[in-house]
Amino acid sequence: MTEKKDIFVIVGSASKNSANLKIIDYLGRLTNTRFHLSVFEDLKTLPPFDPELSISDPPAHILFFRNSIAKADGIIICTPEYIFSIPSGLKNAIEWCVSTTVFSGKPVGLITASASGEKAHEALQLIMKTVMAKFTEETTLLIPGIKGKINERGEIRDEQTKQALERFFGAFQTLVAKEQVPSL
Repeated sequence: MTEKKDIFVIVGSASKNSANLKIIDYLGRLTNTRFHLSVFEDLKTLPPFDPELSISDPPAHILFFRNSIAKADGIIICTPEYIFSIPSGLKNAIEWCVSTTVFSGKPVGLITASASGEKAHEALQLIMKTVMAKFTEETTLLIPGIKGKINERGEIRDEQTKQALERFFGAFQTLVAKEQVPSL
């Protein structure tokens, strides 16, 4: 039996009852035999980015966040779109990591689930390329119209969305496995 991989999940929504968190709960059920998901949904607890503190004296919350990324076998970011971009809390969290290498070469899965989501999905991919995270087209997933595809209990009602999440999971699992193989 293969050892479960530790996956650090960042939920970009500020809402406690978000569709993004419900997607992660669904993925957790789908992946529980292969992955252990540690879900970080408290972006609002992170202080505003401060470039001087980022290098010399990062706050404890930031050190915890960075260490969680560094220790994980892979990262999943699931976010809505706010005003045609990623939410400010998510951008703030990533900015705290720019002066480090925690995302460099790290296998990442990117899910944007929102009313539309196209601009946020595009922005998130650009940002993650900038911090040198490793992802593929198959480990990115845009789910437009999410509110009509998931119910209050977190059940995904749309069969195409379920299939897309399963394909995403398969590709992400492959990416994580590739990064765990020692290079010669």
